[in-house]
Amino acid sequence: MLSVIKKPLISEKNSLLAEFSTYAFEVDKMATKTEVKQAVEKLFRVKVSSVNTQVCRNRSRRNKGGQSKVRYWKKALVKLADGEKIAIFEGA
Repeated sequence: MLSVIKKPLISEKNSLLAEFSTYAFEVDKMATKTEVKQAVEKLFRVKVSSVNTQVCRNRSRRNKGGQSKVRYWKKALVKLADGEKIAIFEGA
């Protein structure tokens, strides 16, 4: 179950979402919303109220050496219950 979450996504946009108790994670491509919810609750000991997922598809990117393909991956936006926080996003 812990292999569902690959890494937290920390960016400026996701930091703004953290103020509203919404956190972003890169998850396994085959993971379902219930698996993501259970993994976050078990790993961080918080109560999850909702999970939204997005599949970021393949695309080609031009660079100096020609074209390269960017892999596709799955992103999960996890909204926590009121009063819940995840410490790694708070800088602690």
